[in-house]
Amino acid sequence: MKNLVIKVTKHTPEITFDIEKNLLEFKGECYPENITSFIAPVFNLLDEYLQQLEQQVFTINIFLIYFNSSSSKMLLDLFYKLEEKALANKNIVVNWIYDAEDEDSEEYGEEFQEDLKALIFNLVPKEV
Repeated sequence: MKNLVIKVTKHTPEITFDIEKNLLEFKGECYPENITSFIAPVFNLLDEYLQQLEQQVFTINIFLIYFNSSSSKMLLDLFYKLEEKALANKNIVVNWIYDAEDEDSEEYGEEFQEDLKALIFNLVPKEV
């Protein structure tokens, strides 16, 4: 498996998937024209990675300043995929990073968190 880096654009976040560090990060804004084609390489690599995940901790850091409804659905799909593996005793941690002054982003994180039972989902305020 190879690492994956998707460069930030006006409508898409930077996504870094570092296999050796067991780290997946999303940073920026997410409102691509076609979320399915945009996220496909990430989900394909994630599926392969999760199949070989053993007891190491896999960390996902998400710091999205803005995302649209289709991106919200993609995030839910991501969290449910991770939840399934967490229920199978995999060590997965999601850090929902938000601007400490952005109540909406914090509330989105809380709403996602409520839907998950086994997945460790941390709300992380960031001073911007």
